[in-house]
Amino acid sequence: MSDPQPVYLSDYQPPDYLVTHTELTFDLDPTATRVKARLHIERNPAAALSAPLVLDGENLTLVSLGLDGTALEERDYVVSDTTLRIEHVPERFCLESEVEIDPNSNTALEGLYRSSGMYCTQCEAEGFRRITYYPDRPDVMATFKVTVIGDPAREPVLLANGNRVEQGERDGRHFAVWEDPHPKPCYLFALVAGDLCKTSDRFTTQSGREVALEIWVEEENLDKTGHAMASLKRAMAWDETTYGREYDLDLFMIVAVNDFNMGAMENKGLNIFNSAAVLTHPDTATDAAFQNVEGIVAHEYFHNWSGNRVTCRDWFQLSLKEGFTVFRDQCFSADTNSAPVKRIQDVSFFRTAQFAEDAGPTAHPVRPDHYIEITNFYTLTIYEKGAEVVRMLCNLIGWEAFRRGADRYFERFDGCAATIEDFVGCMEDASGERLDQFMRWYSQAGTPEVDAFGEYDYVHGEYRLTLRQRTPATPGQNEKLPLHVPVRLGLVGTKSGQDLTLTLDGESLGKEGVIHLRQAEQTFVFENVAEAPVPSLLRGFSAPVLLHYPYSREELAFLLTHDSDGFNRWDAGQRLSMLALDDLIAAHRNGVEKVMDTRVVEAFRTLLDGEVSDKAVLAEMLTLPTEAYIAEQQRIVDVDAIHAAREFMRQSLAVALRDEFIATYEANASDEPYAPTPEQIATRSLKNVALAYLMAIEDAKGLELCQAQFAAGRNMTDVRQALTLLVHSDRQDLAAPALKTFGEKWAHDSLVMDQWFTVQVTRPQPDVLERVEYLMDHPAFSIKNPNKVRALIGAFTQNRVNFHRLDGQGYRLLADVVIELNRLNPEIAARLITPLTRWQRFDESRQALMRQELARIKKEPLSSNVYEVVEKALA
Repeated sequence: MSDPQPVYLSDYQPPDYLVTHTELTFDLDPTATRVKARLHIERNPAAALSAPLVLDGENLTLVSLGLDGTALEERDYVVSDTTLRIEHVPERFCLESEVEIDPNSNTALEGLYRSSGMYCTQCEAEGFRRITYYPDRPDVMATFKVTVIGDPAREPVLLANGNRVEQGERDGRHFAVWEDPHPKPCYLFALVAGDLCKTSDRFTTQSGREVALEIWVEEENLDKTGHAMASLKRAMAWDETTYGREYDLDLFMIVAVNDFNMGAMENKGLNIFNSAAVLTHPDTATDAAFQNVEGIVAHEYFHNWSGNRVTCRDWFQLSLKEGFTVFRDQCFSADTNSAPVKRIQDVSFFRTAQFAEDAGPTAHPVRPDHYIEITNFYTLTIYEKGAEVVRMLCNLIGWEAFRRGADRYFERFDGCAATIEDFVGCMEDASGERLDQFMRWYSQAGTPEVDAFGEYDYVHGEYRLTLRQRTPATPGQNEKLPLHVPVRLGLVGTKSGQDLTLTLDGESLGKEGVIHLRQAEQTFVFENVAEAPVPSLLRGFSAPVLLHYPYSREELAFLLTHDSDGFNRWDAGQRLSMLALDDLIAAHRNGVEKVMDTRVVEAFRTLLDGEVSDKAVLAEMLTLPTEAYIAEQQRIVDVDAIHAAREFMRQSLAVALRDEFIATYEANASDEPYAPTPEQIATRSLKNVALAYLMAIEDAKGLELCQAQFAAGRNMTDVRQALTLLVHSDRQDLAAPALKTFGEKWAHDSLVMDQWFTVQVTRPQPDVLERVEYLMDHPAFSIKNPNKVRALIGAFTQNRVNFHRLDGQGYRLLADVVIELNRLNPEIAARLITPLTRWQRFDESRQALMRQELARIKKEPLSSNVYEVVEKALA
C-alpha cells in the first residue's frame, strides 16, 4: 500500500459540478441501512465542458444508480474504494443512487454510526462520503430535504436538520421529513434516531419571531439539561445584542450522545453534542464543567452565522470559522462571568498547550498550506491561536470598525463559502486600515518571541523601550518575516504605584496604550515620564507571543501589588514563581539543599491579607504554574526536577501560610444551595485552592477539613476536589474507602465515572501505571468510547512524572493503545499520540524510548491520521 499523499492549498480548484438541492431517504437498519439520494446537479460555469462527474464515497455498497430517471449499467460508471466516476453527464441533471451502509460496524464514529442503540452522524470534515456518493467538500452548498424511516419501537425519535414538515406511519414503520431551506455544505448534515426524551423551551428573537428550542437526551438525563438550555438562550440574546445576528429557523435542537469524537458539532439547526458537553447537575458536574458547557453551547450556536450561513471555501480556511467563533465564545463567557479570570484561564491554557504545539514537529500556521489528513488539523493552532489572531485584529481596528467588518462579512458572503482573505478584506473595508503585514499571522507557523529592554532617562524624563521580534524556525519554514505585533502597555510609577500618562511622539495615549511593533527592532521613546517606571507589557495578552523582559524579582513583586491590569498582575506572580522554581530545579539537579524564596512567600501573604478583592482572580493568583507550563520554559525537560521543585514550593507555602490558608478556607465555606453563579464559583474556587495547600502538608487540620468536605457531598465541585486531594496524598488508608464510596455511588453514571478514572491516574505516586492497566479492564471503561479513552489514557499522559517513567513503560502503554485505536478510531488515535511526538524536548534516554515506540507504531498498517503524525514526529 502506498503512503498517503498530501493535499496542497495551492492546488485548490473550484468544483466542476454544483449540487443545488439534495434529497435523502434513510431506511434505518443496524447493519444494513439503505440510503437513497436524489442530487440535483449542474455544471459549474467555471469548469471545463469535458470534466467528468467525480463523487466521493467510502465504505459504501452501491445498490443502484440512475441519471434523470434512467438506470445506469455498470459500464456507464467506475466505482473505486474512494470515488464514483461518470465520464459523460449533461449540463444539468438529477443523479439517483441507492447505497447500503453498516452503522453498527462504524467504530470510527464518522458518517452514520450506531452506538448504544442510537443512530448518529458526524460529517465534519469528510464523513458524509461514508453516507452516500457526493462531492464531499465545503464549497458545494445545497438545500436539503431528508426523510428518515425507522422502527417506532427501536427508534421512536427521528431527527434531521431544519424544520420538520411531515411525519407518519407506513407498513409498520414510521417516518419524519425534514427540510432545511438554507444552502449548506454536506459536512453540516445531521441525523439522529433513537429512544430519546426532550426538554423544550422557546426564544423570542429581536424581530419578534418565536423559535422552539429542544434538547434531546436519554430519559434518565432530563434533569441535567437546564443549564444548557439557559446557556443557549443567553447565547442567542448575546449574539443579537453584540453582533446583530438572529436565528433563522423555526426550531433549534441539541442532542446529547455518549460516543462522539468531538466536543460538539454545529450542524444546521441540529447540534450534536458529546454528552460531557451538555449534561450538568450540581451532584454530578463541577463548576468547570458548568462553565465548559456554557461555552460550548454558545460556540456551537454562534456557528450558525460564523460557519454555517457563511462557511469556509476549503479546509485550509478552517480557522475562518473556528478561530472567529472561539473568539466570539470567549467574549460571551467573559461578559457572562469574570472577564479577568476568563482571560487568565484562556491564556494559561494557550501558553502551555498551543506554545508546545508550535514548538513541536507538527507545528503549522493558522492556515496550513498542506495536510494529509484534515482531521489532524483540528488543533489548538487553528482554534486557539486563530482566536488570538482575531482578537488582535479587533483590538487593532477597534470594536466599532470590527463590528462593521463583521456585518459586511456576514452580509456579503451569506450562503457562500469564503476565505480568510474575504474576512480580513471586510475588516480593511470597514476600518480603512491596510492589513497586508497582519496577514502573515495566518501563514507563518511558530510562536513569535519579543525581547524587550527599557531604560529611564532621569535628566530628560524619558523612558526608552526597545522591542525586538523573532520567530524560530519550524518544520518547512526556516525564514520568518516580521509580524505586526500590537503591544498594549502601561508604565507603573515606582514611587506612586500608579499608571503614568503615556506620551509618544507628542501624542497622549492616556494611562494605557498600544504600540505597534512592525519591524525586527523598534525603539519607542515615551516623553514627560515623571518618575522611574516599571513597564507593564503585553497587557491582556494583547498578542500571542513569548515576551522576554529582564524583570527583577522586586519589580515582579511590585507589579503583583500595583499593576492595574488584572491579567498582568497574575502574570507577574507567575513570573515571580517561575524564577523561584528555576532556583529549586537547579538545586535538585545539583543535589544541594532547596531553599524557598521568601519574596514569593511574602507576595502570597500579601495576597491572602486581602490585597485582591476579586476572589476568582485571587484563586488564580494563588495557583502555581503547572508542571506542563514549567516544562515549556525549559530547553530540555527535567521531569523529576520539575515535579520535586513544584512540590517543595507548594509545601513551603503551605507551611509558612498555614494559618492564612485555614482562615481563607473557613471564610469561604458555605452551606448555601449550589448555583453556578460567578460569585459562588469564585468562592468555591478560592476555598478549594486553600484546601489544596493545606493537603500539601497533610497535617491534621487539612485532613479533617478534606474528609469533612468529601463526606458533606454538597456538590460535585467540592466532592471531586476533596477526593482528588485524598487520592493524591500519601494517606491511602483514607483515600481507598473514599474511592470505593464514590465509585459505588456513581457506578450508574458514565460521565461521573470518567472523573473517577481521571482522579486515580493523575496521582503522583509511582504505582499509577499499574492502576491504569487495572482500570482498562474495569466494566465502566471501553476503548471504543472517546470520553473513556480521554479520561483514562489521555489523563495518564498528562501525569508527567509517571508517564515519563525512566523504564519507558508509560510510553509503551500509550503506543499499545494507539495501535489498537488505529484500527478502531483513527481520529482519536492520532490525537492521543501527541505526547510521544514531543520527544526532542527530553533527555537522551527518554528520547530513545519515545522514538522506539513511535517506530514500533510506524511498523503497523496505519491510517492516514496516525501515519501523518508519526511521519512528522520521526522526520
